Amino acid sequence: MAELTVDHRQVDEPFIRIEAQPARDTRRRELVDELTVELVRHSVAEEQYLYPAVREHVDGSDALADKELEDHAEAERQLKDLEGRDADDDQFDTLVAKLKSEVTEHIRDEEARLFPLLAAACTPQALEELGDKVRKAKKAAPTRPHPSVPTTPPGNKILGPGVGLVDRARDLLTGRKH
Repeated sequence: MAELTVDHRQVDEPFIRIEAQPARDTRRRELVDELTVELVRHSVAEEQYLYPAVREHVDGSDALADKELEDHAEAERQLKDLEGRDADDDQFDTLVAKLKSEVTEHIRDEEARLFPLLAAACTPQALEELGDKVRKAKKAAPTRPHPSVPTTPPGNKILGPGVGLVDRARDLLTGRKH
């Protein structure tokens, strides 16, 4: 759980930096790209390992895992909508604010409900192994939103690394930081 909590703090930070920039400043676009990389990698790792672990170890947790997956899907749709917008787009700031609100609520929910349930149901060793899997998954994860890619195993574990490879190549060609 520590790995994912650290990730949550890494997602908070770009929102703070975005808000510190003047409205319509091009730096806001760059910061949203950085935020997108963090959110997508984090989400993919949770979808591949956290939610399956919750389903396996926490009794009656299917509805909770499904809700978290839907939160991810909504955030990914918003990131996709932001992907094609410049910082001076009339909807840009509204979309960023909506994304921040929903991501903040999602993080709060995971840390208050899901993480304690999983921590109570698993051994410290199992949680450490989960953290290792999450770290590895993030390295191969996509860096851009792909709302149509499967979010549950086995599809996400099969397609995720390939999509991630394509995203990193695309980032390299376009000069986008990842």
